Amino acid sequence: MTSIDDPHLLTGAYAVHALDDEERVVVEDHLARCDSCAQEVREFTETAARLGQATMVTPRRGMKDEVLRRITTVRQEVPHAGPGPGPESGRPRARRLSHWALAACLAVAAGLGGTTVWQHQQAQDAREQERRTQRQAQGVAAVLAAPDARTRTGKVSGGGSGTVVVSASRDRAAFLATGLTTPPRGKVYQLWFDDDGTMRPAGLLDPGGRTESVLMAGHVDRATGMGVTVEPSGGSARPTSPPVALMNFPS
Repeated sequence: MTSIDDPHLLTGAYAVHALDDEERVVVEDHLARCDSCAQEVREFTETAARLGQATMVTPRRGMKDEVLRRITTVRQEVPHAGPGPGPESGRPRARRLSHWALAACLAVAAGLGGTTVWQHQQAQDAREQERRTQRQAQGVAAVLAAPDARTRTGKVSGGGSGTVVVSASRDRAAFLATGLTTPPRGKVYQLWFDDDGTMRPAGLLDPGGRTESVLMAGHVDRATGMGVTVEPSGGSARPTSPPVALMNFPS
């Protein structure tokens, strides 16, 4: 059976506009008659929109570049000594002013130097965070658009729901959460692959909005399902609390 013969397999690709005209017509006709697939498309579309917004984030430029650019536009002038009785008597005052100016410049330079290093590190951290976000977005989008993508949705204890999307051809899975409550202070949601009853860490989820998505860490391999638990910040090597969600992978 080809993918166009079974429009259930094309909801993810439809949501990210990865179908040709013929496939799109088939899927749209199917969506008018299949509420579950229509719901999948709405969830995929919302997630795709958030992924697009995430990749558009531009980190603030570091102060170092701004300071260096402005320096080239400022004319530097030597300190001028005030009027005095004669050239000789004005020289010590000029030297004192020069010393004060030099000391002030050094103090400002030291302050700007520390600030510049901090700002430069902040900019580097922001760029690295942006790269991680882009990699996550691309990974989730690839799983959603896979022709063999399968989905399963379930409730999460405490509020909200989660949808797992599995692609056998890519050997990867993505988890999409909607309406999750914020975990207690110092806690995070941790995802797990269920390898026939043995839980394997699959990444963390930090809900910060109505819908969150994450590419589960590692390959699906022989996992038959997944779980979600609440763990200490940074995650755990094995679950330390009862699961707030358990889902079998769709066949």
